[in-house]
Amino acid sequence: MVRQGLKVMIETDEDMLVSGEAANGLEAVELCQSGKFFDIAILDIRMPVMDGLKAAKKLHEDYPQMKILMLTTFNDDEYAIEALKNGARGYLLKNADTEELIRSIHTCLEGGLVLESHVAAKVLPNLIGRSPQEKQFLDPSLTDREVALICCVGKGMNNKEIADTLHLSIGTVKNQISVILDKLELRDRTQLAIYAIRNQMV
Repeated sequence: MVRQGLKVMIETDEDMLVSGEAANGLEAVELCQSGKFFDIAILDIRMPVMDGLKAAKKLHEDYPQMKILMLTTFNDDEYAIEALKNGARGYLLKNADTEELIRSIHTCLEGGLVLESHVAAKVLPNLIGRSPQEKQFLDPSLTDREVALICCVGKGMNNKEIADTLHLSIGTVKNQISVILDKLELRDRTQLAIYAIRNQMV
């Protein structure tokens, strides 16, 4: 039922077709070994027989051109770090909506990195470090409110949490994040979180 639901969500995008399904990590590996080519594999962390982390590592070793996206209920930085080390290009929580899932798949296929903001805030410092020499320079056009908002994103806050912290409406938060992304020429909240961490804003 879960796989069928995901299939329906993914295929709302006319450019995507789910061309294979597997009940566990081993079946996913065997499906790829059957000779079929897949652009991307979407794996869960917890699966019987072979879990998603082991499957990701095997698939990345055997088919490095294939992208891997982890879709899981586990908001756990250790799982996320292990998944990325094993070749995953994204770590998305299952509460993502259809639009976010499709956008994440496209980002992975285009070579980008997908991290849900709550996960990114915990994982990115371990992956990119905080050394002073990596510090960038804040864009001088950023307002004080925009800097405060970037700090919140870097901490992994969602829009409601940011709105409550900065005493703004959720709509204003959404609009200002879009403005900031355009101003800094960043693609998404994950890149904005990286920007905050590299500038030692969190």
